[in-house]
Amino acid sequence: MIKRLVRSVQTLLTRKPRIRRTPRCIPASEHGIDRALVSRSAIRTCETLQAAGFRAYIVGGAVRDLLLGVAPKDFDVATDATPEQVKSHFRRAIIIGRRFRLVHVLFGSETIETSTFRALDNGNRDTDEHGRVLADNVFGEQHEDAARRDFTVNALYYDPTRQEVLDYHDGVRDVRRRRLRIIGNPEMRYREDPVRMLRAVRFAAKLGFEIDAETREPIGRLADLIGNVPAARVFDEMLKLLTSGHAVACIERLRAEGLHHGLLPLLDVILEQPQGERFVMLALSRTDERVRAGKHIAPGFLFATLLWHEVLAQWNARTATGAHRIPALHEAIDHVLDVQTEKLAIHRRFTSDMREIWVMQPRFERRIGQMPFRMLEHVRLRAGYDFLQLRCDSGEAPIELGQWWSAFLHSGPDDRAQMTQPPARGEGNATPSGSKPRRRGGRRRRAGADAAAGSAPEPRVAPTDDGA
Repeated sequence: MIKRLVRSVQTLLTRKPRIRRTPRCIPASEHGIDRALVSRSAIRTCETLQAAGFRAYIVGGAVRDLLLGVAPKDFDVATDATPEQVKSHFRRAIIIGRRFRLVHVLFGSETIETSTFRALDNGNRDTDEHGRVLADNVFGEQHEDAARRDFTVNALYYDPTRQEVLDYHDGVRDVRRRRLRIIGNPEMRYREDPVRMLRAVRFAAKLGFEIDAETREPIGRLADLIGNVPAARVFDEMLKLLTSGHAVACIERLRAEGLHHGLLPLLDVILEQPQGERFVMLALSRTDERVRAGKHIAPGFLFATLLWHEVLAQWNARTATGAHRIPALHEAIDHVLDVQTEKLAIHRRFTSDMREIWVMQPRFERRIGQMPFRMLEHVRLRAGYDFLQLRCDSGEAPIELGQWWSAFLHSGPDDRAQMTQPPARGEGNATPSGSKPRRRGGRRRRAGADAAAGSAPEPRVAPTDDGA
């Protein structure tokens, strides 16, 4: 405790953030931002507040992306108007947040997150014993707000009316040098909000930036501070990291910065099991492809891939002691979800999808009789099938199992009926190794043939479209 206190005092005394009260104003002729890439809703938000006598700017990652010539996914606005004043000038606006009060200004399906300039620490901020800020709604000046932002490339303000960029910390220079540099003392800033370490990795991987040496140095030492962050915040940041379109690069960066061990249990699982790593990296690479192609991705499917090998290990351990196979799978799933949701607050709607995808996997092994036809009616058939294909492609499941299901889903009723009949005596077994076809009476066999001929529904899956 005493050592920690001494180190904290030394950190505070060694370096304070450089506060520049007057920004460098960069005109359109120099910054080169294409106004066509700027959201019309963000422009309207700024213009409305400016017309009411307030200052208002597009801020943060949107400005950084505009300087890189990339269309931002979302836009944030910073202003000297209080949340109540912002809300009063828009027909559809709501105040949110407790730790940081913000206003969501709504334009149809687009939301412009609007924040009030924050003041620098004056000793009144509520922090925990590690220095993490618990609440901070003290409003201040723009230069204070800029000094409080995490990285220089995110501390940029764009006025869409004058088309000027205000730069307090040489962020434009860092964007052009493709360098990620934290504002102020790195250790102090990470202690204020440990999630900044994850953000550093995500930005570096996504943008292809190098992390500045001083910014990088404390990360390995302070990785354990992530454990003090609420699980919901860690989940949100991890979801951004894994769905950034650069998930593979992010995982590699986490390893390079020493954030993989002890940071998140699921990352330890990924990186310490060779077969699990192959499976997960294949899933993440396909997810990256879908994100870059602008296709939908399902977080439930993604987290199902991340935790599958932990479920598999628990399942094998239970069956090895003589437990029945399917009840053992349900017990393994319950155990893994109980452990993980304590440390990583995965939303309930995602855990429901994950459970269904996992439970479907042993059902794919039953290819004789009515089970394949019942699978056609399953609402998660597409996700379950794509998950099976990942298992086959990574070498975990027999490749012929995935081929059989691809053929079954593309076949007509007559071919499906033939494919699900028991093999003739002496022709071998159509079921996977280690399982026996159940003997069925003539009446059930005839019922199965009738269903295959006319009543089996068409599959709801597009086998070539990965569900990740």
